[in-house]
Amino acid sequence: MSPLAFAERPAAGEPQGLLVLHHGRGTDEHDLLPLADALDPQRRLHVVTPRGPLTLPGSPGRHWYVVRQVGYPDRDTFHAGYRELAAFHDALWQRTGLGPERTVLGGFSQGAVMSYALGLGPDRPAPAGILALSGFVPVVDGWEADVDGRRGLPVFVAHGREDRVIGIGFARLARELLEVGGIEVDYHESEGAHHVDPVLVPSAVVWLARTLGLGRLG
Repeated sequence: MSPLAFAERPAAGEPQGLLVLHHGRGTDEHDLLPLADALDPQRRLHVVTPRGPLTLPGSPGRHWYVVRQVGYPDRDTFHAGYRELAAFHDALWQRTGLGPERTVLGGFSQGAVMSYALGLGPDRPAPAGILALSGFVPVVDGWEADVDGRRGLPVFVAHGREDRVIGIGFARLARELLEVGGIEVDYHESEGAHHVDPVLVPSAVVWLARTLGLGRLG
């Protein structure tokens, strides 16, 4: 495996897919693990939650990259995190026998950014889908979304209109970018702030089941 630590929740039986959930800024691999049961109550999926590689002075928890300006990750730390996460995904696919075509990459905040980055990266295999909660498609030197190469890829976007950390405008920009490139966006806004809004979870459950061909998950 790669050096990144992780937690995981196995499927109840033979896994029918893989869900990788990337945490937000200042938390760790345990933060989104409870979301596994909300998204996959029948435990059909193997769920893995990696830990971000960075610790920053004066800031709690783990991070995927340094924030200089929202929407524009620090170049060096972003690329370092990207490489480590790519190695983690590759090792995970080998270990589980569940390849990218059976994998949904998801996350919250910085974790959503990394899900976009790894899911749309031109040097990375296309996943089955991307689940982006309160994030943005990053703008960073040396990386560009391969939107044309991901035509038809299912993407679930959920964001709160009262988000004061990553404004709702970022979600709307992501939707526009993806749809212009022929990506299938299931887009949702709520009255929530910068958190995983429970109101939007049922829609995510339906999308996840459809994306991985599981039938109804609830």
